[in-house]
Amino acid sequence: MQVGNTPLIKISDKLYGKLESVNPGGSIKDRPVKYILDRMDLEKGDTIIEATSGNTGISLAMMCAERGYKCIIVMPGDMSEERKKMLKYFGAHLIEVGAGDFDEAIEAKQSMAKKYGYKELNQFNNPLNIECHYKTTFEEIIDNLPSGHMIQSVNYPGISAFICGTGTGGTLMGLQRGVEDYELDTKIIAVEPLESPVMSGGEKGLHGIQGIGDGSKFLVDLKKLDEIITISTEEAKERALRLAKEKGLFVGISAGANVLASEQWIEQNNPDGIVVTILCDRGERYFSCYE
Repeated sequence: MQVGNTPLIKISDKLYGKLESVNPGGSIKDRPVKYILDRMDLEKGDTIIEATSGNTGISLAMMCAERGYKCIIVMPGDMSEERKKMLKYFGAHLIEVGAGDFDEAIEAKQSMAKKYGYKELNQFNNPLNIECHYKTTFEEIIDNLPSGHMIQSVNYPGISAFICGTGTGGTLMGLQRGVEDYELDTKIIAVEPLESPVMSGGEKGLHGIQGIGDGSKFLVDLKKLDEIITISTEEAKERALRLAKEKGLFVGISAGANVLASEQWIEQNNPDGIVVTILCDRGERYFSCYE
């Protein structure tokens, strides 16, 4: 299954987005799932279990169906109905836990894996998650930048910032590793829900930006962040809708949060270079969230 090599599209003069919705499973999570599965010792008929807000589960269920594995997904019950239906269509067994409770989902997943000998993807603490985004997402962005933006100098300001939300933190930390290894003068900026500003030092809370703000920093190294921007659920949903109507980009709620946070940062900082963000998934899996 071909994953990655997604387009880097222009949203405005200073903002570009990596269009991850065109992956086979419809989200950026196809990347780490394939990357980790390819490095696991698995046989046909094995059972893989994972805790997820949905997109990783969809990617995993799809690839398990392709490869002949059984798939069990543990997910908080307040995720969208579209996500749940997609998991079932791919043949996954879905177990729902309390609304917004990723700690419970992870604990249930770990308990079942230990009891029954299931294999685990471990997206929330697997360093391969970060490695994947460094070796694929980051390098693809660098290879597809507009002319002149790779070399940072007086004439070529390059990428001023990578800005995106964090679920596991794998994407942003993979981009950060690339910035560090390439010695780029590029800011690393996280986006999290206003209703659950855990990385900003606030309390965990319920929110509707599915896929980010899962209640813990997981793989995120806070010392390597330059800034954290909070966006409310309603702001993210409204911006996602406008992307569809104004740009023809039918993307998910977290993509709305990423774009809005990027636009706010550009307005406040007027960078010389461009900002790159992530358009994480498709909008179809969130119809019920707007009702």
